[in-house]
Amino acid sequence: MSDKEVLLAMGFDPARVEWALKATGNRGLQPAMDFILENEGKPVPDLSSVSSSSAGSAPVPSGGEPMDEDEDDIEALKAVYGKKLAVGGSGAAAAAASGEGSGEAGAEAKSIKCSVCGKTFKNVDLANYHAEKSGHDQFEESTEEIRPLTEEEKKQKLAELKERLAAKRAAKAKEEAKESLANEAIRRKAGKDMNQIREEMKQKELLKEAEKKRKEKLEDAKARAAVKAQIEADKRERAAKAAREKALREGKAPAEQVAPAAPATAPAPKTSSKDYPETRLQIRMASGGQPYVTTLPSDAPLRQVAEFLAAQTLAVNVDTVKFSLTFPRKTFSSEDFSRSLRDLGLTPSAVLIAS
Repeated sequence: MSDKEVLLAMGFDPARVEWALKATGNRGLQPAMDFILENEGKPVPDLSSVSSSSAGSAPVPSGGEPMDEDEDDIEALKAVYGKKLAVGGSGAAAAAASGEGSGEAGAEAKSIKCSVCGKTFKNVDLANYHAEKSGHDQFEESTEEIRPLTEEEKKQKLAELKERLAAKRAAKAKEEAKESLANEAIRRKAGKDMNQIREEMKQKELLKEAEKKRKEKLEDAKARAAVKAQIEADKRERAAKAAREKALREGKAPAEQVAPAAPATAPAPKTSSKDYPETRLQIRMASGGQPYVTTLPSDAPLRQVAEFLAAQTLAVNVDTVKFSLTFPRKTFSSEDFSRSLRDLGLTPSAVLIAS
């Protein structure tokens, strides 16, 4: 029986047998069986597109070391399914034929022995298979007789071979599952890292947008205050101009000329600063610009004035800003920030210079 007939007798699908034999280049029963079991779940392709290179052939060791062979298993399979092994051929057969004087003169050769690893084979087919798998090319005839397997031993060998093939497939499936889990863990970690980066970028964008809106709001408030101050100045200027024109029409001196006479009136009695619950402050920046006006409780500390000013302009820092009075000339230190406006003599109103 041929390898194809043995595989068919074992119950394999004819199409898969043809595929396996062509894919393995008819290298023998073992490679074909391995191919069928390893590709059991795959669809059978068009055989015209299949070449012997599509199935990896067994590696041949370069150092001549013996490999883990299954010659006995192959022999058992062929014996169980009735394959008749032909005598003769190439490879190991030729090497064995050339081994003259390898035994006693006139002795009958009953087996073939590998001179490299010392393994003994029952027939030329198994020796050729060993030569192909291991790369060994030194064989000799031997008078050692290999005891044939009984039917029970043959069946046991076949069962062991099938068990080893099944174990090989299970180990491969387990390794693939383990590799798949490792790849999935790597993919999840990469996805988690990307999500974290996206979240950090989103938070930075939100902070940047909030800072931009705060600046815009502050600029709008400053612009509105400047417009309001300009409107008030225009109103005062128009009122003063109207008063001057009216005085000229009536033949009176302008209001600016009679102003010096005002001190002749009796000065109002000075009220103690302790009687004012609130203090009105006008804060001017040393660098110039529109002044800031606020009204705070007289018991409020000077630090509250610094916090108000820092909320109006980004150029002011609560911890580094300094205040001073023009008249009487006085500069407040950082220790004065905890003192009240009343204790600092700023009630009921004062003009501070911030720097």
